[in-house]
Amino acid sequence: MKISVFGLGYVGCVSAACLAKVGHEVIGVDVNPVKVDLMNEGKSPIVEKDIGEILHNAVKTNDYSPGKLEATTDTERAVLESDISLICVGTPSNENGSLKLDYVRRCANDIGLGIAKKSGYHLVVARSTMLPGSVEDVILKELEVASGKRVGEDFGVAMNPEFLRESTSVFDFFNPPMTVIGQYDEKSGNLLEKMYHFLDAPLEKTDIKTAEMMKYACNCFHAAKVTFANEIGGICKSIGVDSHKVMEIFCMDDKLNLSSYYLKPGFAFGGSCLPKDLRALNYKAKSNDVDVPLLASIIASNKVQIDRVIGKIVQTGVKKVGFVGLSFKAGTDDLRESPLVILVESLIGKGFDIKIFDRNVSLARLVGANKDYIEKEIPHISKLMTGEIDDIVQHSDLIIIGNKAEEASQVLKQVSNETKIYDLVRVSENLDGLSDGYEGVCW
Repeated sequence: MKISVFGLGYVGCVSAACLAKVGHEVIGVDVNPVKVDLMNEGKSPIVEKDIGEILHNAVKTNDYSPGKLEATTDTERAVLESDISLICVGTPSNENGSLKLDYVRRCANDIGLGIAKKSGYHLVVARSTMLPGSVEDVILKELEVASGKRVGEDFGVAMNPEFLRESTSVFDFFNPPMTVIGQYDEKSGNLLEKMYHFLDAPLEKTDIKTAEMMKYACNCFHAAKVTFANEIGGICKSIGVDSHKVMEIFCMDDKLNLSSYYLKPGFAFGGSCLPKDLRALNYKAKSNDVDVPLLASIIASNKVQIDRVIGKIVQTGVKKVGFVGLSFKAGTDDLRESPLVILVESLIGKGFDIKIFDRNVSLARLVGANKDYIEKEIPHISKLMTGEIDDIVQHSDLIIIGNKAEEASQVLKQVSNETKIYDLVRVSENLDGLSDGYEGVCW
């Protein structure tokens, strides 16, 4: 394929060189003539393992024939002589933290001017990291205005976030954890998929905004992991524990610690372990004068999620509310520090008429600590409980799905369109055909 890569910084240089290595004909484009001259001499404008050899072979000897690589400052020529243009220009921060998209806007305009002079179809792919909505609001608009043509007809648009780490970017390019294609339409996505024919990795096609968000979700999680490890390390050092040994054992758990578990957006956490252990560790850190702002913020952030749901319920204007699920997760009768109990108590205080169904939480079946907890701590809530799911449906103008109990799916099918449903756990991944009043807490 014939590909033009706009921006010969870190992402652009690696992308151009690696695409040439696998046989594509690549034109690198940059406004900086020094970078262009270096690349045309087979030299790398960046310092990165293996990139120099790949560039030398692609530019000087074409060992990877029919792939080849050259660079230019002529943007129009690059568009006219390629089928796909990758936007890899920088998106630095402004002083207030917002993104500076001037380079992206100018690049899209230049590509659009080139498309105006083309008779064939052209695909424009954003690889620059941008917040959701940027491709639609900036790139797409600039392309249409500059070219005088229509997206989806004369040219295509896609978002293809990169997951390259500096110092291992060549390896990462050929061994990605996944390839994400945010497509404007199927034609755009299918053409970009062909460009990656050489990769043996999961490939996910989605909408453009989801693809834009992927890079931020990944990077923010990586930042949180670094901070988490450092804060655990600070506490370990203060009490004479080897933090590296702790985290070495921690990383052996790929069922919970390093997995998709706990990473599905929904309601707040609760139960007898997580809140208690967070408080204990924060107390120990404070006692030892170790500042742990990330760990200290987790309880507060959890409360924000509860408050957000309370606010949403109040905004509905209804007063009769039914809960399906009261324990902090399905399959347990444990109500200790269940965020659903906190939610119910808050709504009671605001005058809501509450009815609750939870098959596992029944005074007739409970024994020991959980029975004592209900009778001593929340006896007023126990009086609101019913043993029949039909009572919830008949009583409620708004139904809260609190956990993934079997009855939750049943309720989704029983309610009328007039009944509002607020799902805190995404009880079903298939949201088609649900009531018009259905809404999720984080989706």
